[in-house]
Amino acid sequence: MRRARRPLLARVLAGGTDGNEQLTAVTGVVLIVLLAVLGVTIVRIGQMLNTHMFLGMLLLGPVALKMGSTGYRFVRYYAGNDAYRLKGPPPIELRVLAPFVVVLTVAVFGTGVALLLVGPEHRGILGPLHKVSFILWLAATGLHVLGHLVELPRALAGAARRDPGWDDHGAGRGSRALLLASAIAGGLIIALIAESQFGIWTHFHRHG
Repeated sequence: MRRARRPLLARVLAGGTDGNEQLTAVTGVVLIVLLAVLGVTIVRIGQMLNTHMFLGMLLLGPVALKMGSTGYRFVRYYAGNDAYRLKGPPPIELRVLAPFVVVLTVAVFGTGVALLLVGPEHRGILGPLHKVSFILWLAATGLHVLGHLVELPRALAGAARRDPGWDDHGAGRGSRALLLASAIAGGLIIALIAESQFGIWTHFHRHG
């Protein structure tokens, strides 16, 4: 018997709670890899300052997508959506930690962008704030990642289609891949635009 086919828009946007979870997980893995490289640039900041700033700008896209996907789940759950209510909220420990992760993420990247814009001569308190917020953010994010490690393989794989009568062409995997690619491309464009500011900081670091 031939399977029923969803309308095109429904196939593109399919996935529901499992799709949201998968998008969050895949974006999280991309962030872990990029942040690991960023960590190397911090250890060797003298030789890799340009790379550090470039990666910081590049990360803006995936970070925004990750916050968007988790924020979407938050809104849908507390708005009373049946599917998200049935899936349930994250564990209480992660819900308590989440606001700190969000605030510190905004602080780290906000101060980083501000430092790039104002330049080393006007860095003032932004420099210390960037360093302190990064240390706190690293600790909170590490706990956040550890809290999700157990469920990560299942989330990455995505749940099987609940209704075998539907042929949904991947339950929205294409749209999620497009979102992630767009986030990375957006971050790359920001990094390339901001690259003209890098020279001021590298010159200051070498001769300051």
